Amino acid sequence: VRLAESGGRSVRAGTSLRLSCIASGSRYHMNDMGWYRQTPGKQRELVATLSLSSRATNYADSVAGRFFVSQGDARDRIILQMDRLKPEDTAVYLCNGRGVDLATARSFDTWGQGTQVTVSP
Repeated sequence: VRLAESGGRSVRAGTSLRLSCIASGSRYHMNDMGWYRQTPGKQRELVATLSLSSRATNYADSVAGRFFVSQGDARDRIILQMDRLKPEDTAVYLCNGRGVDLATARSFDTWGQGTQVTVSP
């Protein structure tokens, strides 16, 4: 299963940005997808997650009320709507997907390459 992110770019504080992540592959079932972010010297941190079955969401306290994760126009596509961006939101945003490989019945936990978001004051 492969994940591909898009939408990252440089923006000014206070503006909005929309990231997209789409999964591709064969014979798999995706259960959950989410967004994490990483900056140099810091641990990767959870931003938002979405259960594809229950639509339950989970957000980091630092983004709750500003960021919104939703399912896109395909089942295995998620969108991260980021509003009222702050300079501290600057990071590489990585998409995560967890599910089951139907060919082997094994679970997987996979990551995209990431997309850079830079927020200037």
